[in-house]
Amino acid sequence: MDGILNINKPPGKTSFSIVATVKRLSRERRVGHAGTLDPDASGVLPVCLGRGTRIVEFLLNDTKTYLAHIELGTTTDTYDGSGQIARKSDPSGINQTQLESALEAYRGSIQQTPPMFSAVKHRGQPLYELARAGVQIERKSRTVIIYRLELLSWQPPLATLEIDCSKGTYIRSLAHDLGQSLGCGAYLKSLVRTRCGLFHIINAIPLPQLEEAFRYGYWQHFVYPIDIVLQHHGAIIVNKTTEDIIKTGGALSLEHRADDVHHCRAYTLDGNFLGVLRRGHRKGLWQPHKVLL
Repeated sequence: MDGILNINKPPGKTSFSIVATVKRLSRERRVGHAGTLDPDASGVLPVCLGRGTRIVEFLLNDTKTYLAHIELGTTTDTYDGSGQIARKSDPSGINQTQLESALEAYRGSIQQTPPMFSAVKHRGQPLYELARAGVQIERKSRTVIIYRLELLSWQPPLATLEIDCSKGTYIRSLAHDLGQSLGCGAYLKSLVRTRCGLFHIINAIPLPQLEEAFRYGYWQHFVYPIDIVLQHHGAIIVNKTTEDIIKTGGALSLEHRADDVHHCRAYTLDGNFLGVLRRGHRKGLWQPHKVLL
């Protein structure tokens, strides 16, 4: 079975453990998730199966939406509730106007430093391994984009935010940095990913329901086709000769494609998804990027 599962990851489980569960249940060797969720976080976790793992990069580049509960007045070493308390202070002087004003600095293109407790690697070693050993490393900031940052509710000391953001955004870092801006500290109390690209939490299957679907043999009904995540790219239908060219890595001439289009879906005459083409360096030439047949 080739495709994508939209799984509602429960809190307390790692993204890797969800992949391991799907491998065990499906007996498919090629399984991978598209965007790690922290163990304490819950929500949308796309899991790709079979040839679906070939298009993970397109899912990783999609925007995400999060529902974040941030508690002011407490700082932890992990920036979330799983860590040790590093500092406590009184946030009672913070009002909603001050909070809204502080949030303005985190909208748009911003610089963000990954937390020490993260999977970012330093000389091949994940930062969280160094952090657990008590080693602190100076991390480089990176550019991320916060497309939307909305304060849904303010019930001191708890702020509930909804965030649309680019790949690579750490909501834990956002919570920590917000606390620093306000001078009282803050940590991410809970986090739910409500959307990853076109996959929404309203359609995400809970793990117990997925396990039941495997048990009774109807789990394939929850598998999305591979090309669903590529629908915003243009498409071509090719004949058998062109199909063979694509399968052998040959370039194609597609002169009619707009200059700002960089990928294109290709289908066979009988409607099978053949793969993804990518614009080449020479004008009008397209190279096979992902061949799935």
